[in-house]
Amino acid sequence: MDVILYTDGSARGNPNGPGGYGAVLQFIDANGQLHEREYSQGYIKTTNNRMELMAAIVGLEALIKPCNVKLYSDSQYLCNAFNQHWIEGWIKKGWKRGKNEPVKNRDLWERLLAAKAPHNVEFLWVKGHAGNPGNERCDMLATAAADGDGKITDEGLDQA
Repeated sequence: MDVILYTDGSARGNPNGPGGYGAVLQFIDANGQLHEREYSQGYIKTTNNRMELMAAIVGLEALIKPCNVKLYSDSQYLCNAFNQHWIEGWIKKGWKRGKNEPVKNRDLWERLLAAKAPHNVEFLWVKGHAGNPGNERCDMLATAAADGDGKITDEGLDQA
């Protein structure tokens, strides 16, 4: 099955302010019918990069069978980690980067790798706030979650 996944994250007062993510999954069934699902959640205190990763994680975890996924994100942090093979280098170096510093957000990178594993995922960067309807919808979901009620604790933030 071919799936399109739009993702975005938001953090107010980044780092360590309230934040949220938004994800929109789209696929067309065998009858040509478009199906769309939206996901979002707000957090009391987080970072923008963590929310960008959470959006991708939640979208991929929602898939119940292996899919071909075109994942659109305005996060170069997310897209470049795969497209420029940063993540492979981090793993080879024991989750270290640059000057032997630990990779930030390792908990979410590992969760993303597990969510991605059954799928063929293509990471496609889109310019944020440039009129892409899927990206704009995710931005609205993410900011509404960051600003709304029902925020939860980002359990991994302190280890990031």
